[in-house]
Amino acid sequence: MAVGNRKERRAATKKGATSSGFEPTTEIDEDGVEYILQHPDRSGPKGKTLFDMAEERQRELNKGKPGYTADGDLSEDDEELIGPFGIAFLYAISLGMLHLTLDVTVYSQYREQILWSEIIQRAVTATPVFLILVYLLHVDFSKQFPMLRNIFFLVMSTVAGCYLIFSVNMHGYFFVMKAAPPIGALWVWSVIEMHVAYAVASCVIVLGYLWWNGFQAF
Repeated sequence: MAVGNRKERRAATKKGATSSGFEPTTEIDEDGVEYILQHPDRSGPKGKTLFDMAEERQRELNKGKPGYTADGDLSEDDEELIGPFGIAFLYAISLGMLHLTLDVTVYSQYREQILWSEIIQRAVTATPVFLILVYLLHVDFSKQFPMLRNIFFLVMSTVAGCYLIFSVNMHGYFFVMKAAPPIGALWVWSVIEMHVAYAVASCVIVLGYLWWNGFQAF
């Protein structure tokens, strides 16, 4: 009796599914093919995102703060945040470390015993000089003449680079040990300070001087 009832229920269920008009199929029409093959929308969000709203809010909070414009954006001149003396101090410390590094490199190049007391003393002595030079070239008066400033650094970097190459190839090791660190530091600093076009021109001139005279770089 139970078995017969189960068969009847299955038959009734099958008949009901057929009469409902739904029949499984593996075929797909043209609209379905176009839906599958269509590309996803990668055009991005149509409205403001959370990042955009957060950025706008941050601009509102930055309005009136030092180093920011009236619209809340960062000022184009980052030196306003710490001033010429702060820039000079950071440069002087970095150049002093560069002076020390070049001094150690020259000692190692000539296989001399590294005299740390003399190397540190020369780096400490050169640091105030770097501080004064950087400060004078970062005050408002100097920045009013950007072209003259770039030309000054172009001349200084070219002279320093050519003279350093000349000294390494023509002078004795004792002279090179004394002159290479400060000249090398000034060379690197002047290249960093210039506009990229002037920096490239300086490097081309120095490399041309090296090639024309048949000198060696190391």
